[in-house]
Amino acid sequence: QTALALVQIPFSAEEKQEEDIVQLMAGAATALTEAGCALVGGHTCEARELGLGFAVNGRLPGGVSEALKKASLQVGHALILTKPIGTGTLFAADMRAKARGPWIAEALDSMSMLNGRSADILRQHGCSACTDVTGFGLVGHLLEMCRQGGGASSSKKMVAEVELEKLPLYEGALECLAQGISSSLQPANTRLRRSVANHEEARKNPKYPLIFDPQTAGGLLAAVPPELAERCVEALRSSGAAPRACVVGSVLREAPPGEMVELLHVKA
Repeated sequence: QTALALVQIPFSAEEKQEEDIVQLMAGAATALTEAGCALVGGHTCEARELGLGFAVNGRLPGGVSEALKKASLQVGHALILTKPIGTGTLFAADMRAKARGPWIAEALDSMSMLNGRSADILRQHGCSACTDVTGFGLVGHLLEMCRQGGGASSSKKMVAEVELEKLPLYEGALECLAQGISSSLQPANTRLRRSVANHEEARKNPKYPLIFDPQTAGGLLAAVPPELAERCVEALRSSGAAPRACVVGSVLREAPPGEMVELLHVKA
């Protein structure tokens, strides 16, 4: 609904700083307007590096009485991912001049797509739980959903499966990994491998590290009834809201009482 901007401008000539602010605010206003949000003010300061952040206030769309939550997975539901993964390794490679231009262009085009329409379509197809995939990577955010499977006030947890061969990947992500390039956040995310019941088997697949890859402007990870999953994916793709949406796994079962760690299974 409304947003306040926090801008860090590098130390430089006043004319250069003014131009940077104009460009940043023009881009921000365009993106926020597309999302139905007004930029109403903010604060600017000087710093060593360029930085831009927002404090955003929002409300549920008209006719919607409850927000999509991560804490309500249902056994048997299919897991849908609306955007590819791999931005962490791609942009780490780009900073080293090791990524190809088309790879970065494709990722930027996808990152600039808003998730609002995807959320609407998921809701229309009986979505039981949903979260966005960002800095903790696919595993980190799916693990949050599994740990809160029965709701925020419940101790019930879920076990989920991810199928590596179904994951949508950004072009070039595997090539960057093959060069030994990964995000600076990758090691912290990879510690979550303890949550993968078949880690030793899954790690042999070259795609496996990408489930720990931290995402920027990632897509949505959502659970929908299995009988509606393919119809939901088709709607996401045909509408243009998520052209590369895929079913990437499923919720297998409730975790045994007391089970805290191995909540994920990876099908390699």
